Amino acid sequence: MMFWSKKDLLGLEYLTQEEILLILDTAESFKEVSSREIKKVPALRGKTAVNLFYEPSTRTRISFEVAAKRLSADVINIATDTSSVRKGETLIDTGKNIQALKADIVIVRHSCSGAANMLARALDISVVNAGDGWHEHPTQALLDIFTLREKLGKIAGLKVTIVGDIAHSRVARSNIWGLTKLGASVTVCAPELLLPAEIEKMKVKATSDIDKALKDADAVNVLRMQFERDENAAFPEQLDYYKKFGITEERLDRAQKGIIVMHPGPINRGIEMSSGVADGDNSVILEQVTNGIAVRMAVLFLVAQAREKIKNGDID
Repeated sequence: MMFWSKKDLLGLEYLTQEEILLILDTAESFKEVSSREIKKVPALRGKTAVNLFYEPSTRTRISFEVAAKRLSADVINIATDTSSVRKGETLIDTGKNIQALKADIVIVRHSCSGAANMLARALDISVVNAGDGWHEHPTQALLDIFTLREKLGKIAGLKVTIVGDIAHSRVARSNIWGLTKLGASVTVCAPELLLPAEIEKMKVKATSDIDKALKDADAVNVLRMQFERDENAAFPEQLDYYKKFGITEERLDRAQKGIIVMHPGPINRGIEMSSGVADGDNSVILEQVTNGIAVRMAVLFLVAQAREKIKNGDID
């Protein structure tokens, strides 16, 4: 029987197919908790989780907080703009201070790729990556994949298209790693400027033809255009992008019937997709948010459990 042996969750690139499936199956068992009148289980009673976010977040931070509380953990939110970070404290020093305060899990979001990995190497407590630069956002991909499996009953054999700012997207990278490891076929679609060089090496198809990308897709995951990262003013003009790549009712009518529409949020309506699509029957965007709680409960539970086994010498 498969068991989780890692004290951290840093990215899907580093996980096996079996480990990804273990997280999904554990999340499935935890999802029922959120439908109870009393939405709590004692799985992490006595544990402390710290949200350490160096970038803005609404869904991810709140989802981790709700997930930890539903596992009966204590939660501390650190606002880095009012913390010692403003005084020049490094990420590692902040992490070591959190560890010295006897916290058990640090959930970190940072603008630098590799920040979560660096922190995990420096700490004995668990580190969960909530998004690091352009690198990975593993729990977002896990909740996307969980939602797809819940709606379509499988991942293997599915055709999934990811549309948008592929070049800057940690969500795209994590989804690609996870989906391909589970046997899905992935197509990425974006203006050529926003398609990373050699993206095909990640075992995906790449195109700038949106109708071609949607034609046979079982699902489309629409990424947010990250205009705040457009330092060189190189992105396409917003309305031009919507005209060429926006997901509209007309485009969905030409796609496979029943295609699932996803988005990690926040949505830029009228740029990435129309309101009719965002709120339509094909959309599972709010279901993704709900499923994020179960997935993050699973992740927090598994890494905490593994850390205890490591401390007790049950895992090397």
